[in-house]
Amino acid sequence: MADADYESVLCVKPEVHVYRIPPRASNRGYRAADWQLDQPAWTGRLRVTSRGKMAFIKLEERSSGELFAQAPVEQFPGIAVESVVDSSRYFVICIEDGTGSVTPGRRAFIGVGFADRGDAFDFNVALQDHFKWVKQQAELAKQAQNPEQGPRLDLGFKEGQTIKINIANIKKKEGSTKPRPLSGTLNLLPPPPGAKVPVPSASPAQPATPTSTDLLLELGAPSPWAGPPAPSDMWGDFTKASGAAGGQQTTGWVQF
Repeated sequence: MADADYESVLCVKPEVHVYRIPPRASNRGYRAADWQLDQPAWTGRLRVTSRGKMAFIKLEERSSGELFAQAPVEQFPGIAVESVVDSSRYFVICIEDGTGSVTPGRRAFIGVGFADRGDAFDFNVALQDHFKWVKQQAELAKQAQNPEQGPRLDLGFKEGQTIKINIANIKKKEGSTKPRPLSGTLNLLPPPPGAKVPVPSASPAQPATPTSTDLLLELGAPSPWAGPPAPSDMWGDFTKASGAAGGQQTTGWVQF
């Protein structure tokens, strides 16, 4: 069943007065002072209902609930409901559909008034809230049919708008990013087979630094730290032979 088949009650006021009003004398609006306020034409109950987008002002008998007159309202403010220019408690409504003293197919304007200003305020707000809801529903339906025309999030910078970045905690790294060697170690190539590699003594207070002697180690040169190499038998015999040539005879060598 469609939502238009349901009727909801927006406002109920137990007492409202109905007045016969003279024709409007000018375009400035209706004045309640021109009515016979002490002699209402009818007194009863007022109900404001809604069915779909339409609102209805119903004047009913207080005892039986019989409908006296009804004013359909398509928009508010509009021709169906108008406020008077000299009071907030009185309104002019347009009744139709053959209700009350109106013949079928014709309309008539009557005045309604409330004894309490609070009742008049509630009547006015009930109509405003209903048509505000109708407007919101129309906008949602329009956006559903055309989603590209809906509101979009604008993330661009406006004219004169700036952005600030806090870089106080960012430290700039200077120099090479390569890891530094540990204290007391040398980044040298391994020595060739057979070479003796001295172990440099580096005190904890002063780290060892590469010298010219360390560079010679990479070429296989003997290190002066290891002391003179031990003489072999061949070099010892050669020394003895050289001494024999100077006049000292040494065993183990044959003189020619």
